[in-house]
This record gives sequence, C-alpha cells and structure tokens, in this order.
Amino acid sequence: MSRNSPMNPADTANSDSSVGDTDSRVYGVDNDSLVDALDSDDLARVHPADLHRRLDSRLTGAARAWLDQALEEAGTHPGTHGPISVWELRLAEAGRRCGAEHADAARVLILYAARADAAALTRVYQQGTAAERRAVLHTLPHLVPGPDALPLVEDALRTNDTRLVAAAVGPYAARHLDPHQWRHAVLKCLFTGVPVAAVADLGRRAHADAELARMLGDYAAERTAAGRPVPADLQRVLTLTDPTATPPAPATAPGGSRGTDGEES
Repeated sequence: MSRNSPMNPADTANSDSSVGDTDSRVYGVDNDSLVDALDSDDLARVHPADLHRRLDSRLTGAARAWLDQALEEAGTHPGTHGPISVWELRLAEAGRRCGAEHADAARVLILYAARADAAALTRVYQQGTAAERRAVLHTLPHLVPGPDALPLVEDALRTNDTRLVAAAVGPYAARHLDPHQWRHAVLKCLFTGVPVAAVADLGRRAHADAELARMLGDYAAERTAAGRPVPADLQRVLTLTDPTATPPAPATAPGGSRGTDGEES
C-alpha cells in the first residue's frame, strides 16, 4: 500500500471524511485500550486510523499485504466491478485472509476506505452474512452522519443474535434512536444477556429517565415473581436513572457537530 493510501493513518486522521479531524478520544477509547477494542464489539468507538495501526501490528505479513491491497482497491475504485463493488468481494474474503479474530476490524476498515454511503451499507447488510452485518453496524458512526441507516439498527435489535445486538447499540444508536426505541434497546440487552457496557453513552441517556426506571422496575418484578434471577446489569442501569446523580458530560459525536441524541451540540 502506498503512503498516500486512503487508509494510511496519517492521511486518514487529516482527511475530510465524515469523522473529520477527530481522534480516538472522540469515541471514548484511549490509545492504550485499542488492543482490547479489537477483541470486542467496540469497533465503532475506535477511530479507523487507530484501528488500522493496531490491526497492522497483529496481522501476519500475508494478511497485512492482503488488507493493504483491499484498502487500496476500496479507496481507489469504490465503484462497481461487475454486479457488485470490488470492496464488497473483499468483505467476504476477510475471515479467510485475516483470520476470524481480526475479520470484523478488517471489514470496518474496508467499508471506511470505500466511503460506503447509507445505500451501499444497506445493500451489504441485507445481502451479507451475520459477520458482514456486524461490520456495517460498527461502521455507521464513521460514515453516516444522519439517521438514514436507522432501519439497520432496528433490524439488528429485532434479532436474538447477541453479537448483532451489541453492535447495534453503539454510538450511532446512541445518537439517533428516539427515547422510546433507545429504552427498548437497553431492555433488549438485558433480555439477551448483552452486557450494558456495550450501550454507547448509557450514563448520559439514562440520567433522570423516569420511564426507563419504571420499565426496569417492572422487568425486575416480573423476573422475581417468576422465580428467575434479576440481571446484575439491571441495577447498574437503574442507578444511572437517578435524577440526583451528576450526569456525565455529553459524548462528542464523530465530526464534533452533534451530540449522541442527534441534536446540535
């Protein structure tokens, strides 16, 4: 890959992409934690330039060469090649070329390099495997500034695939889901056993939310009445709804122009 490749970290950090000149702090992840982020469903919170740098350090020579070529193709020829785009073919190869443990990160980088818009991301999501759908969800906050891709989040939240659900409740959902949808997304995590740590901007959105507190109380009562344990995460979220607690500062959205509720900041 050339040094002026679309995914060269130095170039990406200074590009005029949808995430602007943001760095890893925008996503609530510091540089020291990025290695762990590669092994979690937290890829949406890591700036692609940082993600690329860390992934490079983990790949074998052959895998790194393949990724470099895939990113070069995606950035240089984002259009179609036959019935589908070249970079879409590379998404399908990522697991075999980079290994299952690195495939999600590689797919996020390919989508980002291709500057896939909401229509392209929707096509990949609808036609792709569960792994490719996860990558699309992780990429949304990097590429889609508005709510156009919310139907993908809503679809993922209707599934019982815990990895899809975890990917769906990232920064894009925090920014664009309305209060009713967002509360039900939190409950979906509790229902399916997805750790609420996956819910982006949980503390700020849950703060002083009396309706969420009521829903959590009802769910806890139902579990108790049925002789079932109450998820430990439920009490954590319930504590966050306390209106007397000091709310956390709003998270800075990609590009720095909107808060996580979708309003201008």
